[in-house]
Amino acid sequence: MYYRIRHLTRFAYSDPVYESLMELRMHPRTEGNQRCLDYKVIVTPKAQIHSYRDHLGNSIHHFGIPGPHRNLQITAESVVEMKPFPELPHFLAPDAWAALDRDVEDGDFWPKLLPSTYAKPSEMLAAFMKELGIERRDDPLMLVREINTQLFNSFEYVPQSTRVDSPIDEALELRKGVCQDMAHVMIAVLRQLGIPARYVSGYLFHRAEDRDRSSDGASHAWVEAYLPTLGWTGFDPTNDLIAGERHIRTAIGRDYADVPPTRGVLKGKADSKLTVAVGVNSCEELPPELAEMVTEWDAEVERDLNTPEDLLRQQEQMQQQ
Repeated sequence: MYYRIRHLTRFAYSDPVYESLMELRMHPRTEGNQRCLDYKVIVTPKAQIHSYRDHLGNSIHHFGIPGPHRNLQITAESVVEMKPFPELPHFLAPDAWAALDRDVEDGDFWPKLLPSTYAKPSEMLAAFMKELGIERRDDPLMLVREINTQLFNSFEYVPQSTRVDSPIDEALELRKGVCQDMAHVMIAVLRQLGIPARYVSGYLFHRAEDRDRSSDGASHAWVEAYLPTLGWTGFDPTNDLIAGERHIRTAIGRDYADVPPTRGVLKGKADSKLTVAVGVNSCEELPPELAEMVTEWDAEVERDLNTPEDLLRQQEQMQQQ
């Protein structure tokens, strides 16, 4: 399956501002079952755009607009290929909890276990876990599946019911929120259980027959939990889904604070109005120019896979000379 994504962000200011500096995290990742085939950003007023990758492999684009301006528009367009995901097992081995604890002890998972800006333990979180009877039992996969469904049933999805910087206690008290609130609550719960958890920012392709609760005109957020033998596995508590072919990943982090789609600073005193519009469309075939490029990529990969190791080493040595 292929997806075309268009993410429009517009800032309108009541008075001129200047020296705007902006970071973007809208470039879909290439890994596993997902491959970004094309990506471009258009900024108005025009700006020179630079990019780099952070330590988690997120692509970050940044630019500056030094002159005065009252509007800033960012249009990010991408084409993504998504291959089928393998079906998860119903349960893990009897020693899965012990295996998880060994993996945590041996691996670099502490940033995904410690409290973070929007996923902190609290008295309200402890009471919520007690209310739902959430504790270590069964095996990690079965428990995370159950928590995903419990959060779906416990929270109402209501756009604009919380703010970007709302703590999880606000959503816990209201029992409503948006996708990032439910993701933050789930991350905090899993970390309390010793399960490494991280925040995923991206997009969800909506279909009428799936009856998703999340808005189809905005970006989306969900959770990845580290599970023994399975690795990082995605769960979407907003829609009670296992993350799959419809979930398009752009960035991963400890919580929203690490991966906002836009982050910036500016000089000037002005009120601002933010407008965001997201469109995700599926397509069975690629445009000819992209199809030709993908065919060439796949042919190169196939050649590398079929090249003897000694010949590959010779080629690497020649490139280093």
